[in-house]
Formats: sequence, structure tokens, C-alpha cells
Amino acid sequence: MTLSTADQNKLESFWQHCVTNQYFNIGYPESADFDYSQLHRFLQFSINNCGDWNEYSNYLLNSFDFEKDVMRYFAELFNIALEDSWGYVTNGGTEGNMFGCYLGRELFPNGTLYYSKDTHYSVAKIVKLLRIKCRAIESLPNGEIDYDDLMAKIAADQERHPIIFANIGTTMCGAVDNIETIQQRLQQAGIARHDYYLHADAALSGMILPFVDHPQPFSFADGIDSICVSGHKMIGSPIPCGIVVAKRKNVARISVEVDYIRAHDKTISGSRNGHTPLMMWVALRSHTLADWRNRIKHSLETAQYAVDRFQASGIEAWRNENSITVVFPCPSERIATKYCLATSGNTAHLITTPHHHDKSMIDALIDEVVAEARLEAWGSKRTPATQKTGERLPTASFNLHTHY
Repeated sequence: MTLSTADQNKLESFWQHCVTNQYFNIGYPESADFDYSQLHRFLQFSINNCGDWNEYSNYLLNSFDFEKDVMRYFAELFNIALEDSWGYVTNGGTEGNMFGCYLGRELFPNGTLYYSKDTHYSVAKIVKLLRIKCRAIESLPNGEIDYDDLMAKIAADQERHPIIFANIGTTMCGAVDNIETIQQRLQQAGIARHDYYLHADAALSGMILPFVDHPQPFSFADGIDSICVSGHKMIGSPIPCGIVVAKRKNVARISVEVDYIRAHDKTISGSRNGHTPLMMWVALRSHTLADWRNRIKHSLETAQYAVDRFQASGIEAWRNENSITVVFPCPSERIATKYCLATSGNTAHLITTPHHHDKSMIDALIDEVVAEARLEAWGSKRTPATQKTGERLPTASFNLHTHY
């Protein structure tokens, strides 16, 4: 197979683009400090993980043995015995969320799905695809679900089998819905534990909370029924992927026997990427628990550094507990575009994933945001009567981080 010179040049141009922008993602939770070069040789194979990794499949080029190791790791991480759980390596957080909602719907076909307005946009698609009754719940100022509004709407709906979609780290604010509080409030409302389903979307924080000293509740030991994590976020991967874990007894409801592969399939997608389980396996096997703790500690300290720098310069920045998401007022479109910031309404955020080792990009962003804010403040104090024609505005090129 030979490409034309023009096509080769196009590929080379894209290669240079990737090299130049490899660490651009200050606004999105994508860890870029990974190395899967030892897996390059496997790209010559069509590896397909179709079906259940715990069963034989007559499609021999699968990475089931590696996927089983990955699921054993996450079962232990999320406090559930492997034999009581089942999950798989997904295409990403959206598939994991759909899997959890699917299980909840199968358990309670007429139940209503409740999720906060800070929930990831994928849920709006999921409820349409699964045709689940749903209710959006107000959020607290920090991004957590409004527990009073949740209970008020459950009561108004007279819903006896609510399906709760809890955020373990919201998209914009990194807020964690307190699943202990949710369960206490449900119990007070007379809804027994076996009468509701609780899914946890831990796309980013699922690889943060297990490694901090004082985590918010997040695991099966805390009462969840399913949880999903993104593999390309805190872990890091060149291919979007994720992990979903659920209680095996609930997964059995959706299992179907497939003669074509001589196995059972419990997944959303059927044929699945067999390379991403290899990547997750290499990442988990090459980092000890102490390594993960150190990576998380560094990211949290970097996030607090950014908050401190912003606040010392008069910018109202903040972050939630155990979050690497730093929230601050939305800057100009120029700055947001330059640093690829995620914005929503009047706020923006930066995310201190592990590859931000030297803080240089964070410092550069903060310098520009502060300079812009000071320039705007200076301009707002001037009036046409006092401004002199041709007077130069103060420069915005000063370097604030040298003072810290």
C-alpha cells in the first residue's frame, strides 16, 4: 500500500500538528504523559473483544486475559469482589454511563432517572436512546446536586423506584454528589435500598478519590450499583476508552447468548476494541499504588497553586475538595481559544492533569487572564472627560508569577 506524495505530506503535516499541540489540553482532563510504545507491534492485528471476557470465544484474537486483569484491578479499587461484579473496557465515559442507566432501567422499567443540571451532556442523549423517564435537578453553587430539589421532585412524581445518576466529579466544577446524603434522604422518604438504583459517573475523579486521604463516598462499599471511569483522562491513552463496573446480579438481566461467537454478550457495543484493554493493562501494571498517589498529589497541589495565584491577583478562582478542576471567570474569546479552555456561561476552568510538570502553561494562562482583568479594570475607571487623546494603554506583557 503506497500513498501519494500529497497524501504523505498531509500525514506529515498532521504529525507536526500533534507534536506541537501534544500538551495543549489545559482546559480538558486528558493526561498526555503516557508511553505505549511496547504495544506498537500489536497494531498489525485485528484484536476484537466481542462478548464476555470471562468466557471462551471462538474469535481467537482477543485480549480477554488482559481485560480480566483490568477488571480485577477496578473491582478491588471500587470495593467489590470480582465474583460479585462484572464490567468491561468501554469506548469511553458515555458508553459507561449508558450501561449504568441501561441496568437501572432494566431493574426498574418504569422508574424515573434523576440527574443534576451539572451532569455531563451525554445523559441527555442516553435518556432519549433508552427512552427513560427523566427529571433534571437543580445544582448547588459548587456544582453538587441540590438534595432538597431532588427529594422534592421524587415526592412530586410519587416515584417509588428512582434511578439516581450521581456525579463523582462534575464536568465543569469537579463537584462530587454526596451519595451518602442521597441515600439518607431516600431512606427518610421511606424508599428502601432495594427500591432504587444508583449509578456513579466518575469519569475523572474515579482515578483521584481512591488515592487521597479523605475521599468523598464513591464506591460499592458506599452504596453504588455501578460506576464508570474514563481511561483517557487521569490514566492517559491515545484512544478514548473507559471502564464500567456493576453488580453481576444486575448485569445478568441483559446477558444474551450469541451463537456466532459461542459466548454471551453483556456489552453495549458488541464488537469492542481489543487494543485499549492492553493499554489499560500496561498503565495499571507499570504504576504502583504509590505512583498513583504521587501523581494525584502532584495534580492536586498544582490545582491549589493555580487557585492561590489567581486569588492573590484578585481573580475569584476556586476548586472543590479533592478536585483538580480550577474554576474562574470566563476570560476573553482570544484567551479561551489560545489555551483551549472549556467554558460555560460566565465561567471557565483549567484542569491540572499529571503532565503539567513545570506549571509553565498554567503560569502563562494566569498571567494573561490577570493582565486582561487589570486592563479592563483600568479602562472602566477612565472617562471621556479625563482620557487624553492618543494616550497609551498600560502594557499587558508583565510576568506576575515571578512574585510567587
